[in-house]
Amino acid sequence: MSDHDEIDDSAAPLIEHLAELRTRILYSLGAFVAAMVVCYTVWNPIFNFLTRPVCHALATRGEQCGLYLIKLQEGFFVAINISFLGGFALAFPVIAYQMWRFVAPGLYRNEKNAFLPFLIASPIMFFLGAAFAYYVILPLAFNFFLGFQQGEIGATTGANEMAAIGFQGSVQEYLNLTIKFVMAFGICFQLPVLLSLMGKAGLVSSAGLSSMRKYAVVAILIVAAIATPPDVISQVILFTVVYGLYEVSIQLVKRIEKAREARMRAEGTWIDPDEWDDDEDEDEKGDKA
Repeated sequence: MSDHDEIDDSAAPLIEHLAELRTRILYSLGAFVAAMVVCYTVWNPIFNFLTRPVCHALATRGEQCGLYLIKLQEGFFVAINISFLGGFALAFPVIAYQMWRFVAPGLYRNEKNAFLPFLIASPIMFFLGAAFAYYVILPLAFNFFLGFQQGEIGATTGANEMAAIGFQGSVQEYLNLTIKFVMAFGICFQLPVLLSLMGKAGLVSSAGLSSMRKYAVVAILIVAAIATPPDVISQVILFTVVYGLYEVSIQLVKRIEKAREARMRAEGTWIDPDEWDDDEDEDEKGDKA
């Protein structure tokens, strides 16, 4: 066989993989565009759902719920942003399935069984984080922000009385703030999935995660300070939840390690860490001698 034939044979699988990748991308893109169009037709109900926390916070203060279009084109871009994010969320199962169809042929059966649960758990945990932000954190945040109002705008006041401070929110700014909270909490809730997957791959261990607790506490505190408003209650809630997820991750990695040890013992390939350390000590003594 000539060198040219060998190059052609090696290039064929690469071309096939690229063609398969193109097909999966086109399917994913088609699902995303279709879902985006669907969300655009119902962007008003979606936006009304997203405004419920601030409307409830205003209602408790006896104020009307109203947001304003500061710029002429602001309403259109709000609809586009909602359609984009809603379309991605609606099309994510299809996108994840296409990713799985592209990766699965190159995996062994045990690798497929190991990877598939994480693919399923990731959107579930993101949804739980987003729901936690919507139903718990957003009401606390909006009550905190609205607490800086004073007086009543438009009311007649004397010359020496205080100036009124009222809320006249921008539609775009409100949407950006809400999406920030939802996305931040959805990503934070990926922690158990990420660490469990890294533990499955052998990149982290339960002992290593346990020894890093003090650094994890500092990192979680920083995330809580950035992702939440500056009120202590929201920060404490986020810290408690994320740190709890970190502890859950340690237990999940422990279970993965125990399952791996049991499987390797059954196959006769398990090496006890103590025996490994003893062998290393003997090797070091032999080198010194």
